[in-house]
Amino acid sequence: MNRKAPLDELSAAVGRIMGLLLTEEKVNDAVLHLAQGIRHAIPGSIGAGVSLFDARGHRTSTGFTDEVVAEADRLQYELGQGPCLTAWAAEVPVVVADVATHERWPEWSAAISALPIRSVLSVPLVAGQQVLGAIKVYADTPNVYDDDDARLLEEFAAPAATLLSHIQGTETVNQISASLQAALYSRDLVNRACGILLARGSGTAEQALSELMTMARTQQKSLVDVCADLVAGTAAGGH
Repeated sequence: MNRKAPLDELSAAVGRIMGLLLTEEKVNDAVLHLAQGIRHAIPGSIGAGVSLFDARGHRTSTGFTDEVVAEADRLQYELGQGPCLTAWAAEVPVVVADVATHERWPEWSAAISALPIRSVLSVPLVAGQQVLGAIKVYADTPNVYDDDDARLLEEFAAPAATLLSHIQGTETVNQISASLQAALYSRDLVNRACGILLARGSGTAEQALSELMTMARTQQKSLVDVCADLVAGTAAGGH
């Protein structure tokens, strides 16, 4: 069975959230769709979740794909510490190579020691000046996630957060911001660039995306700029 490219998985999740916006469904349904998209998009994950918080850090909505995620998150809320809360509060991605040896949240790490969780990746959900919460994935082996995975997840945190902020508020689909449209355009551009590299024999979709991220670091450009250059150059060259 062919596995979808990670960008396609997350694109589908954003599309499902858009559908919820159009039909005015509940926020809980939206965060669940997003969690499911993340779970299938990030290789090695045993579960994913989305948590929304108010300004005081109180949880307002949670979506999770597996019970192990629900339990790990519950312990974060109960203890007031953990990667998801840190990503939300500090507004930065949090990558944990091995929970068993990580010392940043000793109480939480000890509390989840019996759970099949070793690696963690959490990224904040930011819409404009508002930090809505965080998205996270868990794996049962160490060293599963890296900075490339964090950047991939950040690519989709922006449009997802914007959509979630609209569902939470009273705005309609016609009021979706230009920043969301730009984010969705960026997603399509990255997909096109991946397709070009795949056509050139770059292997899998994950390998093509990793190659683009390496190019971005080497050239000191954004991922979107590198993809735009590649697509433009291919169009100009006629192949």
